[in-house]
Amino acid sequence: MVVLAASICTKSGKPLVSRQFRPLTKPRIDGLLSSFPKLIPPGSQHTTVESPDGSVRFVYQPFDEVYVVLVTNKGSNILQDIQTLSLLVRLISSLTPALNEPSILASSFELLCAFDEVVSLGYKENVSLQQVRNVLEGESHEEKIQEIIARNKEAEAKEELKRRAKQLENQRREQQRIQRAQGPSYPASHSGGFGSSNSGGYSSGGMAGGYTPVSATSNIAHDAYTTPRTSSPAFSSGGAAKAPAFKGSGMKLGAKRGNKGRDELMEALGSEAVVQEPEPEAVREDVHHASHAVQADEHVLPEVEKDSIHVTIRERLSLTVLRDNGGLSNFDLRGDLDLRITSPDKSHLRLILAPPPSRIAAITAVPGNKDLQFQQHPNVSKFGPGGAGEEKTIALKNPERGFPINQGVGVLRWRLSSKDESLVPININCWPSPRGDGKCDVNIEYELEASDMVLQDMKIMIPLPTGAYPEVTSSTSSYTYDAVSSHLIWTTDEVSSALPSGSLEFVVDMAGDDTGVFYPVQVGFVSAQSLAGVSVARAEVVDADEAEFSHETVLSVDRFEIV
Repeated sequence: MVVLAASICTKSGKPLVSRQFRPLTKPRIDGLLSSFPKLIPPGSQHTTVESPDGSVRFVYQPFDEVYVVLVTNKGSNILQDIQTLSLLVRLISSLTPALNEPSILASSFELLCAFDEVVSLGYKENVSLQQVRNVLEGESHEEKIQEIIARNKEAEAKEELKRRAKQLENQRREQQRIQRAQGPSYPASHSGGFGSSNSGGYSSGGMAGGYTPVSATSNIAHDAYTTPRTSSPAFSSGGAAKAPAFKGSGMKLGAKRGNKGRDELMEALGSEAVVQEPEPEAVREDVHHASHAVQADEHVLPEVEKDSIHVTIRERLSLTVLRDNGGLSNFDLRGDLDLRITSPDKSHLRLILAPPPSRIAAITAVPGNKDLQFQQHPNVSKFGPGGAGEEKTIALKNPERGFPINQGVGVLRWRLSSKDESLVPININCWPSPRGDGKCDVNIEYELEASDMVLQDMKIMIPLPTGAYPEVTSSTSSYTYDAVSSHLIWTTDEVSSALPSGSLEFVVDMAGDDTGVFYPVQVGFVSAQSLAGVSVARAEVVDADEAEFSHETVLSVDRFEIV
């Protein structure tokens, strides 16, 4: 009654994850798993099979792409083995977003830890699914407290840094104001200046004595922290002061002027006006929020095994939703279809597109509607007028020619631009509610609108007041807090018709009642379905039957904002 190993392998017997509980060498377990699929009789309804030599028994459960297998000895209790297998399958389903090779490899470490919690030295532990999940999470109350203390210290350090920077800025402005009020001081031996009775203002010594002090004043203001006032060569004793040589490229229209150059200009004009400057912290924060974007991981999509005819569809979505009424400010979807052929005998090919789903057909069926526009490669025939039931075919204008071999060719592009709110695949609502006591309750929820689509690795990023730490009270999926950018990132592995909605509630400190600090809310996701409903129904080789082809679709988000 011993479990020798718990494994996950592909339909061809390739091991993905395997945990040996008794001494078994790697070549031995590889050989057992590679021979295991060949032992299953076609159309078998059983979940057990024995090796030809009778040394081991395989207790397994099949899925679309993989097998979950227990390797036991022949004398093991089959009923207990089936219970152990059932528990392992439920654990695997809860730890991986999908039972396919990429997801299992990405979660391999967590799966091995789970196997060790269920089986020890070949014998099943008396544990339940919830107990194993609690052990794997390993949450520590003390660790959470230390993290909160560290975040508070970091926020206090930032506030102290801002306070000191503002204090130094005020001191610098005050010193410049005093310098402007006092004006330049000249040595007693200076002749021909503004105070000279011989010069009389801008007389014969005006250029030597009148203009030079103004330039010297600029130099004094420029070097206020490094050079004494009397060290300027323009005011050295003996002889007339010489105007400083002009260096530089002169005045440029539209050139940006720094704070130092602006102060020099104000002194030269004799102005006493006080220029109001924006707080540098607020400017940096707004720019950071505007430039911070969230991107989903395209690697979560299943990898496609490519045939000799391979079609790749890529779409990029950019949209802006108004938070007040939920209307669309901007919706722009751009896509392209790439065709790659590796077999020369299939170069004379045509692709027939599938009819669009109902959500797209309802919009494009309106006479004169040009929201969805197609553009073909110059060598590809144009589509027909688009009547009801007409198929869209991608084929070369010259039937004697064939598509290039071993080269990706972009044969079709399209753009969907509209103000129709029904095109937005997912509806997201953010509701900040200030309490009036320095705190704000925030509720954010999503609802899948395109029921025929599956969105993967969806991330919703909510900006928070600077230095404020959110206290999450309710969430349907995982979340993280980015203290550097002051954002709460809410992540959902999959949104589909089976799980079309979710919500997140948290409480955060907020000074005042301005809920604009929680916007723009940014969204990112990927999907293996086309939002414009573009897909290939079949491929046909000219003068031959239908040809098999592989295809993959990647929909990604360039920008999705609620403002």
